[in-house]
Amino acid sequence: MPFLLIIVVFWFFLIRPQMRRQRESQQMQSALTVGTKVMLTSGIFGTVTEITDDHVGVSVADSVEIKVIRAAIGRVIPTDLEDATDAAQTPAEETSVERAESEENE
Repeated sequence: MPFLLIIVVFWFFLIRPQMRRQRESQQMQSALTVGTKVMLTSGIFGTVTEITDDHVGVSVADSVEIKVIRAAIGRVIPTDLEDATDAAQTPAEETSVERAESEENE
């Protein structure tokens, strides 16, 4: 009886959430379209430029395109979230510059 309980707890806390994450990842990768902004599992950000059965072309800079397998797409970056992230970083950068200037003046 305790052995069966351990197996059920193991399945509920470890296997079930992993299956859910894998299903969500497969759905995200199959829903990719050209022009979608993505983050690769290596942390590289880019825009999808080409989609084949097992590979995806990702533009990471002007005239720089890499070809990766679909599994390398870690997540899709929503455009409204990207704009908010850029706006949030600007004041932080200004604050760092202002702090450096005030330290120089002292």
